[in-house]
Amino acid sequence: MKTKTLAELSLRISSGLTPLRSNPLFWAGGNVPWLKTAQLGEKYIYATCEHITEEALEKTSIKLSPKNTLSIAMYGEGKTRGNVSILKKAMTTNQACCNVEIDPDKADIEYVYYFLKNQYNELRNLSSGVRKNLNSGDIKGFPIRLPEAVIEQSRLSAVLKAIDQKVELNTRINTDLDAMVKTLYAYWFVQFDFPNEDGKPYKTSGGEMVYNEILKSEIPLGWDGNYLSDWIKADKTGDWGKEALQGNYTLQVDCIRGADINGLNGTGKVAAPNRFILEKNTHKLLLPFDFVIEISGGSPAQSTGRISVITEEVLERFEHPVICSNFCKAISLKNSSYFYNFSYMWQWIYDHEILFGWEGKTSGIKNLLFDAFVTKYHVAMPPENLAKKFYDFVSPLQSKKQTLLKENAELESLRDWLLPMLMNGQVTIK
Repeated sequence: MKTKTLAELSLRISSGLTPLRSNPLFWAGGNVPWLKTAQLGEKYIYATCEHITEEALEKTSIKLSPKNTLSIAMYGEGKTRGNVSILKKAMTTNQACCNVEIDPDKADIEYVYYFLKNQYNELRNLSSGVRKNLNSGDIKGFPIRLPEAVIEQSRLSAVLKAIDQKVELNTRINTDLDAMVKTLYAYWFVQFDFPNEDGKPYKTSGGEMVYNEILKSEIPLGWDGNYLSDWIKADKTGDWGKEALQGNYTLQVDCIRGADINGLNGTGKVAAPNRFILEKNTHKLLLPFDFVIEISGGSPAQSTGRISVITEEVLERFEHPVICSNFCKAISLKNSSYFYNFSYMWQWIYDHEILFGWEGKTSGIKNLLFDAFVTKYHVAMPPENLAKKFYDFVSPLQSKKQTLLKENAELESLRDWLLPMLMNGQVTIK
């Protein structure tokens, strides 16, 4: 093993720039990818949220970083600073990104990426100043320990890369499955083109529509107009318990927070803390056919009300019995045939930003006015046989999704266990 600085392994190290926002010639209609540090953290960056124009490239000092550049976050709140990603297409960045073009004759970019991931805390500890930012000088001098031969570096990184590729494949499969179900939900329950008795789309084929006084709109014959509360059988308040065994707090549980809901659904991590609750509170334990809904939190751009289904496969992802935190609420339905119908209906409501109108504030924290919402918001309720048909279609797809999420968690745990040993030379590849 040898030790080289990032500068010694690189063709160029530079930071980006933010073209003048007030100049529309630099932004309007632009097609040049422009990256901010908030996006850094995923291994590969394929696309950016914003774009600048060719004129901004010509008339400012901003540089286009080529494909397979390492980008390191020098600034950023929380855990952003020190995040690293590989740019998978040529793009520009803001000034908070340090962009490192690795010399392929000196180092394998995948190896350097994994080494920096392993040194995340050490890299962050170089931060200086009041705002604890990194600077390009520190990054240029950061030591990288690596095998002499680039081919040996590639062999080490290939093991970790294979794990990441499988995780990425599983994630893509889940994304496609969820998109398919959302499309089907909208087709059946929003556009009312569910299959009629002949297997043709109901409304498009002339199915009878009747005016509903509650909804003030037409719905298919045989459907009901009611409130969300008419679907709900019971709710369970959350619990936070204690961090350790204490007195009668002896029941060990994993506690789902609002921050874990995206992970349960497949778009983030699940880091549910381990807690201890009172034995008498076993009625708060989550069961299959429950839902967990976030009722406090959110942000100016994100409403409260994120939802996750609880199934046998979801519970199998945890080591202990599961509860939700007191910033969430668990509910169950009167009829489990409507389980996925309710789930995707709620998600449709959330995606269309309707829940922003049902929030209040307490001490600066947004709260979902849950009781008011479910007792006043009108919905169209399909017949049970149609809800059951949707359930039968979605159920195996959800099982597959949760199986892949569990597999991803195991793969990521394996990768994180191997990473430091490979980077420190404790494990070699023959």
